[in-house]
Amino acid sequence: MGLTAVVLGSAAGGGFPQWNCRCPICRLAWEGDKRVRPRTQASLAVSADGKRWILLNASPDLRAQLAATPQLQPQGNVRGSPIEAVVLTGAEVDQIAGLLNLRERQPFTIYATAATMAILGENSVFGVLAADVVAREPVALEHSFTVAGVEVELFAAPGKIPLYLERGDPLTAEESGSNVGVELRAGGRRLVFVPGAAAVTPALKARFDGADVVMFDGTLFTDDEMIRNGSGSKTGRRMGHMPIDGAGGSLAALAGLSARRLYIHINNTNPILVDGSPERRRVEAAGFEVAEDGMEIAL
Repeated sequence: MGLTAVVLGSAAGGGFPQWNCRCPICRLAWEGDKRVRPRTQASLAVSADGKRWILLNASPDLRAQLAATPQLQPQGNVRGSPIEAVVLTGAEVDQIAGLLNLRERQPFTIYATAATMAILGENSVFGVLAADVVAREPVALEHSFTVAGVEVELFAAPGKIPLYLERGDPLTAEESGSNVGVELRAGGRRLVFVPGAAAVTPALKARFDGADVVMFDGTLFTDDEMIRNGSGSKTGRRMGHMPIDGAGGSLAALAGLSARRLYIHINNTNPILVDGSPERRRVEAAGFEVAEDGMEIAL
């Protein structure tokens, strides 16, 4: 058997529509426009056998995501879960806050780089994950490990440290253990998950070659999108996210890949959230899909 992936959430931090936002795209959602659909914050569930599951990131929306996903709900015993592991791509709030939903003494293992694991260790709130049942396994970059029948490898993706740790002007395209992608392999199939990237480097492009599925950072369509619509003061690149469009955008950088390509981690301001929009038609014409909550991908 190959891999099955379920998109638990496809939006960037804050979800869509964002609770305090009436940008042009969020306004459509608040007004019930059928061209847009609500999305929770980005996370993926992956399995090699349909029984044992790995979560990629634990968003603040995890409780609702589990309730909406039958494959991840308790089965059999009074207590139990098919979730065997959580693999983290960083320590942003929208990547780790959902861990607090998993605090009821359920055995599973957290895998993350030493940098991310250190942040969890420094914040005592994560002590609610009982150490005698929730293991924490630091993982070196480009070192494969196997969990639930899936071979997993973390690798550096250009990015930055979590927002709440910023002091002054941080490096926004650093390749370190603070921001990583995940490659998953089973049954001869490969899925690569990169929800945050400030650039597509030659090393990153080489990793995508030959993959069956690439799920990539779709945060903003244009770099200055949030500035132009008045919803923020930072460019996408300042936030560690390359735009989809424009010079050096991911639409051009990922052209020509043979993999099935999906945008994920989509900000509430991004017009690709609107079915039929010019921006949505552009990415689809280029061979990209826009991830949606509940989407199932079988490899």
